Amino acid sequence: MYSKLAIQDGSPEARSLREKRILEHLPQVKLIAARIAEKVPDSVSVDDLISAGTLGLINAVDQFNPNLDVKLKTYAEHKIRGAILDSLRSIDWAPRNKRRKAKQIEAAIVELEKSLQRAPEELEVAEKLGLSLEEYRRWLVETRGLNLAPLEQGPNSQGEGSDVLRFISDESEEWPLQQLERSELRRLLVETIERLPEVERTIVTLYYRRELTLRQIASVVDLHETRVSQLKSQAILRMRASMRARWPGQSEPRR
Repeated sequence: MYSKLAIQDGSPEARSLREKRILEHLPQVKLIAARIAEKVPDSVSVDDLISAGTLGLINAVDQFNPNLDVKLKTYAEHKIRGAILDSLRSIDWAPRNKRRKAKQIEAAIVELEKSLQRAPEELEVAEKLGLSLEEYRRWLVETRGLNLAPLEQGPNSQGEGSDVLRFISDESEEWPLQQLERSELRRLLVETIERLPEVERTIVTLYYRRELTLRQIASVVDLHETRVSQLKSQAILRMRASMRARWPGQSEPRR
């Protein structure tokens, strides 16, 4: 075990330990970058994602507090992912029309859930949007890259997303308010996932908890990989719409 101060004291031993920790977790950067690369257009360079993730890893090593009951690997994962997502947001790689479509789908899902008192089916969402089922599924494929990390974010004072996982390895880790907020968010996520149609719930679970690729999931649920991608996108949009509606401070998605 090492201390945060020991890493930052500038001694040869501290520098050596710091480099060792960074090199030890570099494969984690490449794995996370590769997973995110699956969700963004081919024009986004994997090397750029790895570079951004490496900066996140370095920050994690420098800021990690081992006195708290959190593993460096866990803390680094969220710092790496956050740095990569920040880099994507900074270049605004997603065309506006795709963002508009994602917002329209979310808004339709929210309205249908309120009127139907259940998760709407694909055809119902498509009809609400004035689309054929085929067109709606094309929208799901087009908006898949916009579903990066939507569920790790809660609202800040401006109603925008802020990383809920910021609570990890922080001096205020044990503040009652933060524990309550984290617990409530987790409860809402569990409820939201449980309300998903069975196949979408299975896909989300296999992708995010079991960390299977879309191709592997396709073989498990006996669907084409493209169809799995569509259903995953729809599941995330359902979940994001539900969280916007139920998490205090979030604004309703607009058309």
